Amino acid sequence: MPDMTAAPEFRPAVLVTGGATRIGAAIITRFAAAGWHCVIHYRDSAAEAEALAATLPSAETIGFDLTNDEGAVAAVTALAARLPGWRCLVNSASVFDYDGVTELDPATNRAAMQVNALAPARIAQAFIAHTARGSGVRSVINVTDMKIANTNPDFFSYTMSKHALAATIGMFAKGFTDPDVRAYGIAPGAILASHDQREEETEISHRLNLLRRKTGADEIAEAALFLAGGALASGQTLFIDSGQHLMDQPRDVIWLARENAKGAIA
Repeated sequence: MPDMTAAPEFRPAVLVTGGATRIGAAIITRFAAAGWHCVIHYRDSAAEAEALAATLPSAETIGFDLTNDEGAVAAVTALAARLPGWRCLVNSASVFDYDGVTELDPATNRAAMQVNALAPARIAQAFIAHTARGSGVRSVINVTDMKIANTNPDFFSYTMSKHALAATIGMFAKGFTDPDVRAYGIAPGAILASHDQREEETEISHRLNLLRRKTGADEIAEAALFLAGGALASGQTLFIDSGQHLMDQPRDVIWLARENAKGAIA
């Protein structure tokens, strides 16, 4: 357990993009409970970020827009200079907008590739380049999606971008020769309500996995904390999805659940 009395700049620190809400907030909360100084990134959720930070023993917020990767890199570089204890970056923020395999929308694709792949890669490079060497493991954790193994035609551009993000993990693992640098992935399944789901559809979709159980955001957070310790060889991805990635699902579970719900009503 880190020294809870240490000043923030000397505690092990983690930056979680999209850390103000949803899975990002769960990750922040778990690291905080383990004694880390938590940097909560936001774009439009400043109020939520500040509210979350106020509940934690050692936390701060940072705002930047992943659609501007130059600005994001500058923010990360400045943070590294100010926090010598920064040891982990979790790329959790993403956009999740619909287009289909026969109807790629160029604007949707550009946004997905920018926010979900390009910006995370660039800030990971900045994190590794500018954080302190020789003082322990430094981990980049990319939150991808179980779709990288169980692919379907829905959310075409989003899925493309997550495949691109997943590809960076192995490349970082081989390309960064510092033995204390780790690159990891976490591939979640259906965790929270998404897109335009209704409550009854969410309950169905979250159990469309081999174990027929709901996977919790707390499980993603626990996996992130484990990976941050550097116990696994660089380049590995953990699937936290109750076995969903081992299935062959023809469509996104949003539509599979919707069809099941309609069948139940009929």
